[in-house]
Amino acid sequence: MNVVNIASKFNLIQDHWHPRIVGQLNDSYIKLAKLKGEFIWHKHEVEDELFLVIKGRLRMMLRDQELSITEGEFVIIPHGVEHKPVADEEVHVVLLEPKSTVNTGDVPSERTINPEWI
Repeated sequence: MNVVNIASKFNLIQDHWHPRIVGQLNDSYIKLAKLKGEFIWHKHEVEDELFLVIKGRLRMMLRDQELSITEGEFVIIPHGVEHKPVADEEVHVVLLEPKSTVNTGDVPSERTINPEWI
């Protein structure tokens, strides 16, 4: 068992939209990411995703609405729901998602990554 200091882990992250794994809970990873700007529209066919905002404000674009998630709040995006995260200023998020989750979901692109442990 290890204690994970979230602030020190965020200090190791210098880029945006590149989640890093900091823990594992059953068949899910706990990831940290810094976000800035717009991501791409995508969905995950079988995985739900939890976005917990630690710092800043995240706008989650859905096809029929826009959600605003601020520090200390989270949103769960159910599988099959098309979404696009937008961070007007830098946002720090904790992600909880199944290990099989690909960051770009059903849209392979140059932004698709294989997250590494930090």
